[in-house]
Amino acid sequence: MKKFLFGVVLTLVVLAVGVGVFFAGGFAPVATSAPPLPFERQLAMLAVHARAKKEMPKTVPIKADEPNELAGARLYTEHCAVCHGLPNQPETAIARGEFPPPPQLFGGQGVTDDPAGETWWKVKNGIRLTGMPGFEKSLSDTQMWQVSLLLANATGISPAVAAALRNEPAAMPPSQPTPMAPSEPAP
Repeated sequence: MKKFLFGVVLTLVVLAVGVGVFFAGGFAPVATSAPPLPFERQLAMLAVHARAKKEMPKTVPIKADEPNELAGARLYTEHCAVCHGLPNQPETAIARGEFPPPPQLFGGQGVTDDPAGETWWKVKNGIRLTGMPGFEKSLSDTQMWQVSLLLANATGISPAVAAALRNEPAAMPPSQPTPMAPSEPAP
């Protein structure tokens, strides 16, 4: 039994040293053009979904209505579109250069199948090592919800919201965010 345990410990030590040499020796693929490590994407997404599911709000404190979606469209075009794209527009050079590639949220890889609370969690916290920033310090909770509701309903946006995403001035909402209802607690 001692030989078995010694073998297990020795294997773990050799493995740890090998991983250390792999990374410290500059052999790890760190360029955005490099192929991912085996299971890199699966492990990273497993962690993101588990953490978001654990911490995301279960209720939405604002209405999924056109004024909030218009405000969300304005915020999306300003903060998100450069990476995540716009309806019927080609992928940007920035998006093509990122690894992992950001999902094109209006091009078939959206988050309309995710609960709005999960999208809100990702907008608020960002996702490490992906280029996805957290907006907790730059957007209000209401603004983050407005973007999240826009994306949750991206397959059924109104013509006015579509016009706002095309950055047509007449469709742009006022710069003030729609406040959350006072009777509903913030998440």
